[in-house]
Amino acid sequence: MDTLILILYIVAFSLFIYGLMGLTGPKTAVRGNHIAAVGMVIAVVATLLMPGTQNWLLIILGLVLGTLLGVPSARQVKMTAMPQMVALFNGVGGGAVALIAWSEFRTTAGFTDEPAYVVIASLFAAIIGSVSFWGSLIAFGKLQEILPGRPMGLGKAQQAVNAVLLIGAVACAVVAGMGGAAELWVIGLLVLAAILGVMVVLPIGGADMPVVISLLNALTGLSAAAAGLALDNTAMIVAGMIVGASGSILTNLMAKAMNRSIPAIVAGGFGGGGALPGAEDGVERAVKSTSAADAAIQMAYASQVIVVPGYGMAVAQAQHAVKDMAKLLEAKGVEVKYAIHPVAGRMPGHMNVLLAEADVPYDALKEMDDVNDEFSRTDVTLVIGANDVTNPAARNDPSSPIHGMPILNVDESRSVIVLKRSMSSGFAGIDNPLFYADRTSMLFGDAKKSVVEVTEELKTL
Repeated sequence: MDTLILILYIVAFSLFIYGLMGLTGPKTAVRGNHIAAVGMVIAVVATLLMPGTQNWLLIILGLVLGTLLGVPSARQVKMTAMPQMVALFNGVGGGAVALIAWSEFRTTAGFTDEPAYVVIASLFAAIIGSVSFWGSLIAFGKLQEILPGRPMGLGKAQQAVNAVLLIGAVACAVVAGMGGAAELWVIGLLVLAAILGVMVVLPIGGADMPVVISLLNALTGLSAAAAGLALDNTAMIVAGMIVGASGSILTNLMAKAMNRSIPAIVAGGFGGGGALPGAEDGVERAVKSTSAADAAIQMAYASQVIVVPGYGMAVAQAQHAVKDMAKLLEAKGVEVKYAIHPVAGRMPGHMNVLLAEADVPYDALKEMDDVNDEFSRTDVTLVIGANDVTNPAARNDPSSPIHGMPILNVDESRSVIVLKRSMSSGFAGIDNPLFYADRTSMLFGDAKKSVVEVTEELKTL
């Protein structure tokens, strides 16, 4: 039986890695996801075959409840709500790890006679898992707009409070790890770690949420790997290491894309608050409005059009309408490209997923570094609800909170058309000078409706 379990684990790990490789491209992503899912099923079966497995009724009940909750939720979720679902599901994983660590404490009579590595790994998993669970709930609340997207913290005292909470959680862990300690110490550890998770994420504004989701995902993976070490469960160790490593790499890449350090992001205080357009200096700024007919004429006679998608496209679910518009333009001999900023939307790869759903060719999607030189040669750039990633203040205004963040250089285009519902600010909560530029015109209204109107006008040209 031990040999069979080992073989099943090796097969499962191989499928994990092979499935992960498939996620590198849209054509193989669905297949890669299915392959990894099969690997997880095999890993679960191998774990259930381990000698000493008990409480089969509870195990089956848990599998049934998880399936009944997870499958309908995943199938019915809107693409606009995908980031908060990712945050919520990730948090559930961290919470499960924290409960496993608590259970391990109870079943070993307070870690009595347990090896040091089991004790350390269990308590580490309890702290990190609890932080990840409660932090993910706060991220979910901000993305779902249950909580305000603006930073909510204690100002200069924030980091001191966080340090006290962390020290308190570690102190409880030390006492609990001495062997035979009262269960109250573990409960105190979980409570302090929970408050720490809340206090770490609350001061972080909405503009940093994609990085926060990725960071919390990495923490969940690390806690799962630690729990696997404590339980001597190879599947948890390997799966947790894969999640932790990939999440850490992605977090680092996204932080670099925003030209911010991870400690600066965790320190909070950025995004979601700040001045509204024209309010910071009391000056009323004029914008130029345009119509669907004028936008259609500009694009129909252009040689190159670049579409810059943002959260506004996701909210309006306009990706299919954008694809139809692009097909018409291409039929007229216009070259259409899509400029993708690494942190556009509310989660990593948000825009890529939306456009892939609409069957937009992957080679038409251009990353920021590859497309920025193209804007100066572009006749029309169509910005669909992308505020912060197109804000030239990041490049030109040293006093701007986002100064230094790499942006899409849309202001270098010969003409810019911005699709927005209103003049409200983006998730960073700051003004965007692009909207008032001489080359920019605003097409107000629902993005999907506006794109459909432009498409209808194109058919008449």
